[in-house]
Amino acid sequence: MRRVKWRQHAMTVWPPVLLATVFLALWELGVHVFDVDMWLLPAPSDIVFAFLHNVEVVNRHMWPTLQEAMLGFATGIAVALSLAVLIELSPWLRRGLYPLLVGTQTVPIIAIAPLFIVWFGYGLLPKVLIVALVTFFPVAVSTVDGLSSADRDMVRLLRSMGAGKWQIFRMVRFPHALPYVFSGLKIAATYSVLGAVIAEWLGADAGLGVMLVRAQNSFSADNVFVAIVVITFWSLVLFGFIQAASRLLAPWAYTREQEQWERKNAK
Repeated sequence: MRRVKWRQHAMTVWPPVLLATVFLALWELGVHVFDVDMWLLPAPSDIVFAFLHNVEVVNRHMWPTLQEAMLGFATGIAVALSLAVLIELSPWLRRGLYPLLVGTQTVPIIAIAPLFIVWFGYGLLPKVLIVALVTFFPVAVSTVDGLSSADRDMVRLLRSMGAGKWQIFRMVRFPHALPYVFSGLKIAATYSVLGAVIAEWLGADAGLGVMLVRAQNSFSADNVFVAIVVITFWSLVLFGFIQAASRLLAPWAYTREQEQWERKNAK
């Protein structure tokens, strides 16, 4: 069993690593062969040197963005889960609120963000609210879908045994919805850092969004890529943390995936 898991892990990890390595090598070679100017497209080695040269600058801008992303992510999760539970427990709320919830996503966040700046100023609060809005929707929708798709036969069985709505929710609906919840959390985690960067574009003294704008205005493409790499890195870290938490709290979902993978590769 352990050997199969290691094989599955290798087949999952190595293809993207190999592809990324080939891509970076071709990028480095192409920049040098065609003598591309650094302000237009820096080589990967130039980006590494720029990062090492500006470590202190990166750290100064990185931590405000992470603070905004974490606080907004936590706020968005709390509101999304609470609202999803209310929608599931109340058919009236589901009919009245769920369509409005979907409709709010037709409004671009970049159009709402300036209003938060006007209402709440240039401090931490509007940035946290913007991140919360970005991360709220995928968690709320995936949780509602997971709660509503619980095994109907199991629900009927518990009802026949006299279980109340809350008992059915606790014993059937919520455990069934956990994989759905974590799917939404993975999407929201990658959006959280991006939401913080968008918020910083509209007004901030520090942050990766500020670093991006300053690098762009000075035609410093290597520092633009440094900011992009840092944003991508932390987005992947958050994604990996949610992935690990999902394996810990919803192991049955991965047991099914493991069995499906073994059957597929046994053919």
